[in-house]
Amino acid sequence: MFGWFKKTKEVKEQVRDWEDYKGFRICAAPISEGGQYRIGGIIEKDGEDVQSHSFIRADLIPTKDEANEFSLLKARLMVDQLGDRVFDS
Repeated sequence: MFGWFKKTKEVKEQVRDWEDYKGFRICAAPISEGGQYRIGGIIEKDGEDVQSHSFIRADLIPTKDEANEFSLLKARLMVDQLGDRVFDS
C-alpha cells in the first residue's frame, strides 16, 4: 500500500562490447561527467589468472560515441606501447 515510501536502487548491469586486440581484450568505458564523457576503458588478458587494468583519462569528449571510439584508440595505444607491462602496479 505504501510502497512508494521504499527507496530501492535498481542496479543497471552494463553490457560491454569487447574487442580482441593483439591477444588482449579491450572495451570502452567512458564516464559521464557534466554533459560530456571522460575517456576510460578496460584492458584484460587471459593467463593463469585473468589480468585486468582499468584506465581513466582527463580528456572530455562531447558525445558518447566519440568517447567510446577515443577510449578504444587509447586502449590500443596502451597495448602497443606497454604490452603486458600495462598490468604492472
